[in-house]
Amino acid sequence: MRILFYLLSIVIANVITAAFAPMQLGIFIVPMGTLLVGATFIFRDLVQNKYGRKKTYLFILSALVLSAIVSFMLGDTLMIVAASAISFLISETADTEIYSRLKLSMAWRVFYSGIIGGFLDSLIFVIIGLSPIGAGVLPWEAIPAAIAGQFIVKSIIQMIGAILLGQIYGLNGKQAITE
Repeated sequence: MRILFYLLSIVIANVITAAFAPMQLGIFIVPMGTLLVGATFIFRDLVQNKYGRKKTYLFILSALVLSAIVSFMLGDTLMIVAASAISFLISETADTEIYSRLKLSMAWRVFYSGIIGGFLDSLIFVIIGLSPIGAGVLPWEAIPAAIAGQFIVKSIIQMIGAILLGQIYGLNGKQAITE
């Protein structure tokens, strides 16, 4: 079930991003799919918690291919598809490695690894995919607000996920410190 949620969150994030215009929250620009991208890091951590780090990389590779295919089928330019794939690979790898190395409760590992993964995903995707060096969707002046907007939303999702996991594992008396 964890793998299914992980893969579905990635596909649905792509579909929502393609179907809806980005939200403008003050100066921040946030694609609608960003709400689910924050959740993908949580689902990936849950997959890793159950299947271990090595198998998780197989799921990340599967998710990467699936995401690229869906993005391309939805009409994204090759530059957007490439930016998405690069940011996905780097952010998911960072999340996986940080999650693996922290010797904290599951909730804190989810939070810290997701914050770093979310930052890298936002930074890399916006610069490679949306800036003038990428697809040119946003001018340079809008890049910091686009990165910050995505990062803030992903961080809020990470915080909510970590709190929920802390409550679940705290109530069950489990702190789930595994690979």
